[in-house]
Formats: sequence, C-alpha cells, structure tokens
Amino acid sequence: MAKKRGGPNKYGKKAVEKVEKVMRERKRGTLRSGSSGKKVTSRKQAIAIGLSEARRAGAKVPRKPSRKGSRKGGGKKR
Repeated sequence: MAKKRGGPNKYGKKAVEKVEKVMRERKRGTLRSGSSGKKVTSRKQAIAIGLSEARRAGAKVPRKPSRKGSRKGGGKKR
C-alpha cells in the first residue's frame, strides 16, 4: 500500500470550508451559477464555484491550470 506523502496541504482550511458550504447549497438546491443565475446540479461545477469563491476570499488554493498549448486530445474537435 502506498504511503501518503507528508508536507504542506494542497488546499487551505478556508478553501475546504468554502467548498463544503457550496456543496451543501447544491444539495439543498439553492446554488446558482454566476452570470446566468441557473440552478447548479453538477458536482464538478459546484466544486469549481467553491474554489473560485475561496480564491477571491484569499484562501490557499492552487492556481487554475493555464489554457496555453494544445488540448490533450489534439486536433480540432467536431
């Protein structure tokens, strides 16, 4: 069995709390997306919203991966 590597946490406590709060909102059905105001049902979208809110609040959250270079699949998607 692999050992867990020691060292600093990837996400800060504040970021974890923010994501937990957003996930509870999603479960209750009260979480809405930013610009359109549509109800969020996707788990991944809820986590993304929580992390971006945490980033704005100044929590320890790694940077978003840059969109430079080509996509993983390569080529143009049709």
